[in-house]
Amino acid sequence: MKKTLKIFAVILVTCILLAAAGVGYLSIREYRPESVEILQVPSQNKVLDAKDSLHILTYNIGYAGLDKDMDFFMDGGTKVNPESKEKVETNLQGIQQILKDQSADIYLLQEVDTNSGRSFHINEQEYLEDNLNQSGVLAYNFKCDYVPYPFPPIGKVESGILTMTNYSISQASRISLPESFSWPTKICNLKRCMLETRIQIKNTDKELVIINFHLEAYDSGEGKIAQSKKLAKKLQEEYEKGNYVIAGGDFNQTFEGMDTYPITNKENWVPGIMRQEDLPEHFTFSNADNAPTCRLLNEVYQKDSQVYVIDGFIVSDNIEVTFIQNIDTSFEYTDHQPVSMRIKLI
Repeated sequence: MKKTLKIFAVILVTCILLAAAGVGYLSIREYRPESVEILQVPSQNKVLDAKDSLHILTYNIGYAGLDKDMDFFMDGGTKVNPESKEKVETNLQGIQQILKDQSADIYLLQEVDTNSGRSFHINEQEYLEDNLNQSGVLAYNFKCDYVPYPFPPIGKVESGILTMTNYSISQASRISLPESFSWPTKICNLKRCMLETRIQIKNTDKELVIINFHLEAYDSGEGKIAQSKKLAKKLQEEYEKGNYVIAGGDFNQTFEGMDTYPITNKENWVPGIMRQEDLPEHFTFSNADNAPTCRLLNEVYQKDSQVYVIDGFIVSDNIEVTFIQNIDTSFEYTDHQPVSMRIKLI
């Protein structure tokens, strides 16, 4: 009996030491971006004229791993990573075809992997840029050498939000958003951010400021609120400079008064709610409810799956929205559906 207890004690101590060493290593290697980081912009010659109409599309591509046959453990499902590289490649091909068919001037994409185990280390940014003949700027919001949970673990992640356009970008910045988690949870968690791209408008001193974002999903609510407030402050600052401002992406929140898709499943993930009062003066939401933009990943996609509208845009009142529509893809390749918007400057 004593020998058995001794062996058990040795195994227990060894496991504790290994876990402590793992936490220590990941703590040292934790991704710690600056509050603002200037990003390298591609060289483009297309100039934006104030008379141009623009087609802008936002789409959370779910790293091409969350197709209609997938569920996810954080939403009440059981799966962690896609079943095969071939599955990710098929999804990525389908996603790029959807984007190509839309032929937008500016793409705002979220959950784009560049070197992650979950997407078999496919550089999705390069793939999309090459196939769409667009240049992009990516801001990382998830970088970790190894995410050790659940089982099997998620593993290495390098992922971010990507803005693609052939217009000449004068400057791009990664702007950190408030963190939602404390140590040790935050070590292997997302570091949310805004990706700001600035496009000079021909023969004026004004800019079109495009903000791509992906707000917090799995916090208790305070993180989304703090991040939404920082986003609102940024919008106001740019408007006061006389600029045209568009923010688009994944809010991870529904919108007040939009009740087309009632939330009946409250046992799993439930989004927060964005209200007009959360926005600064001179700004409004631009979104549609002709189709949902996201589904709950507690099971494979079915016709009666829980769905939401949590993706869309915020626009300043010196911009006219001439068209807004959610593109129904039947959640074939990812758990989100794209939102298409056409605008003109006024």
